[in-house]
Parts: sequence; C-alpha cells; structure tokens
Amino acid sequence: MTSGIWILVLVLAGGMLLRMPIGFSMLAAGIAYLVAKGQDIGLVAEQVGNGLYNSYVLLAVPLFVFAANIMNAGTVSERIFDFCRILVGRMRGGLAQVDILVSVIFSGMSGSAIADAAGPGLVTIRQMLKKPEYTRGFAGAVVVASATLGPIIPPSIPMVIYALVSGASVGALFLGGVVPGFLMASLMMGVVHIIAVKRNMPRDEPVPRSEWAGLIFRGALPLSMPIVLLGGIYSGAFTPTEAAAVAALHALILSTVVFRALTWRSFWGVVMESTRGSAVITLILAGSFMLNYAFTAEGVPQSMALWVDGMHLSQLQFLLLVNVMFLVLGCFLDVSVLLLVFVPMLLPAAKLLGVDLVHFGVLVVLNMMIGLIHPPFGMLLFVTKALTGIPIGEMMKEGWPFLVMLLCLLLAITVFPQIVLWLPQTMGYVTH
Repeated sequence: MTSGIWILVLVLAGGMLLRMPIGFSMLAAGIAYLVAKGQDIGLVAEQVGNGLYNSYVLLAVPLFVFAANIMNAGTVSERIFDFCRILVGRMRGGLAQVDILVSVIFSGMSGSAIADAAGPGLVTIRQMLKKPEYTRGFAGAVVVASATLGPIIPPSIPMVIYALVSGASVGALFLGGVVPGFLMASLMMGVVHIIAVKRNMPRDEPVPRSEWAGLIFRGALPLSMPIVLLGGIYSGAFTPTEAAAVAALHALILSTVVFRALTWRSFWGVVMESTRGSAVITLILAGSFMLNYAFTAEGVPQSMALWVDGMHLSQLQFLLLVNVMFLVLGCFLDVSVLLLVFVPMLLPAAKLLGVDLVHFGVLVVLNMMIGLIHPPFGMLLFVTKALTGIPIGEMMKEGWPFLVMLLCLLLAITVFPQIVLWLPQTMGYVTH
C-alpha cells in the first residue's frame, strides 16, 4: 500500500478511537488522503455530490426509515402483537413465539433491525417480563435475535445500500431474502419451543373467541402493507424505490387518518427522529464515497481480486473466507461501514470467481445481522439494553442457541446458493 492509503487508514482509525462520528472520520480520512497525494481537496465535494445525487435508489433509505418510525409511534406494533397472540400465543413459550411472528410481519414493513427491536420488540419484552417464567435475559435474547429478520425479509434497507454499491437488482435481492428469512423465523421458533419444553414453560391463556373478530380487524390493516409493497413491486406497479414512498404514505395514513394515534407533537417527533437517522446514514454514505475513490485510485479492489485469484480459491472457499471476515469485522464496525467500504473491495473478486451478486448480497447482509447480536459491540444488544435496562451479559447467556442456529443457517446458505436464488429465478431473475 502507498503512503496515501496508510495515512487514510491511520486517520480513520484515529477518528474511531477518539469516538468521532464514523461519517466524519471517513470524510477526514478521505481529505487526509487527498492532501497526502497532493490532489485538490475539491474532489471531496465532487465525489460526495455525484455519489449522493446520482443514486436514485438512495431515496428509499430515508423513506423506509420514516415509515418504520411512523409505525412505531402509531400503535401498529401493539395491533400486530394482539393479532399474533391468536395464532401462536397458545404454544409453549407463547409470548416469545409471538415476538418472532410479529418480527416476520414487521419485517415486511420496515426493513430495519433497529426499528424492529425498538418497536415490536419493546412491546413483547414488556409483556414477557410480567410473567415469572420468562427471565430478563431470555426475553431480551429472543427480541434481539428476531430483530435480525428485519433486513432479511423484504423490504430491506441494507439490501438497498448493497444494490447501490454492487449494481445488483433490488427486486431480485428482496426476493432472495424471502426463503432465508422464513427459514430463520422457523428455526427461531424451533429453538424457543425446545427451550420452553426444557424449562416447562406453561402455555399462555387463550384469547377469548369473543375478542378474535376485533383483534383480527385491528391487525388486518397493518398486515396490508407488506401485501401492497411486495405486490406492487413484483406486479410492476412501482419500483422498489417508489415502494419506499408508498410505505411511508401507507404508514402515515394508517397512523393519522385510520387509527388516529398520532398527534401533531408526536408526528413532529417522528419527523425529527427520521431526519436524524437519515442524516447519520447519509453522512456515512458521503464518507464512503471518498474512501471508495481512494481505494479505487490505488487499485485496492483489483489487487484483492488478483490476490484471491492467486490463491486459487473455489467459490465456496472464497465465500467461507468472506463469512469469517465479516463475522470478525461485525464485532467492531457498523453495518453501513461494512456495506459501503468493504463490500466494494470484495466485489471484483466475487465477479472473477463467478459468484452471483444476489446470493453474495443476501449472504453479506445475513453476516452483518449476526454481527448485530454478538459481542463485544453487537448494536442490537446495546439498543435493547438502552430501551429495557436488561444487562448485556444476561442476554448473551440466553442468546447463544439463537447465535449457533444463525451460524448454521449461514453455512447452509453458503454451501447451497439455491436457498437464496430459487425464488428470484422462479420469478424470472437470470443468474449472472
């Protein structure tokens, strides 16, 4: 590596160690690289401007963030929770099973793991902690694990960002996440059932039949959102980016006109929270464009592709190496950084080996979701602790069965790409 790249890495690492916002650290590193190379620092504005304003797909990110925040503030989580109690509440460990099913449904609306944990997850934790058979650690572990479904089952904010850097089809990526997402949910419910039987957890009280009609009606309208979004995308009525606008409008109408659950004060809070969340993502995107410029100028992706080619790795060996790398990096780095900085460096090697970009994208996103729930810096662990006060150590102690299950699923998807590719191919996607 040249001196410019070393300076970039040192500035980036120094900013992170000083706890500077990661977006600012990335921009500072990019500027330091330009100074070291004697280039015009006006390139920062050019790279950031071109990157942000020429990427139509990026419009989906703030809109999905807004939709998720609207639903969390508009009683949607509570309505879905009550609906799911009718379906799985009578199983052993019923409330934990309800949380997983709620996450499946909410995943079809938000595309965000953090939104899932902060919305439906908070509702179910409160319900579980009212019953002595659910320990704090178990309640937190179930919510943290099920929240990883958010970016796997479509729509998915990380998949939108991956599509930006890879050029893969957003629609195909969304379809590619369906089967793995439902497999994840089924396996999680199996883990909960085993634990519930082992601990002899009692079944929850049945919901009186007289209340079924009301609860189903309350939950039916929120359930319409995934149908509208996915039906619209795959019927050709609108693009995945336009679907984000539809999701935001749908959530706004439900929460304000239909449910009347949002006041002007709470709506303003949603707008501000969505603005902050979108600004953080945009700042990281801006920084990533500068880092990617530096890496491309230095030929880092091409060098990595040649290095992989020189190792004579098979597709499977390369994907296993990628898994190990992202599982380690996921301990320390944010999902956006991994997607925007490290994925572009690996894409030339993936293309050289003939790895399908949709399979690679779903695999990468699943790796990053696992990174959100394992120590030492699993973001979902910290979010759940901040919202509920449950110690991270207790969640880690109870969460290892879910972590092992996710690692086994990751290995299966790595070895058998058709788990990801079957549905997109059935819907007309041509494997590249």
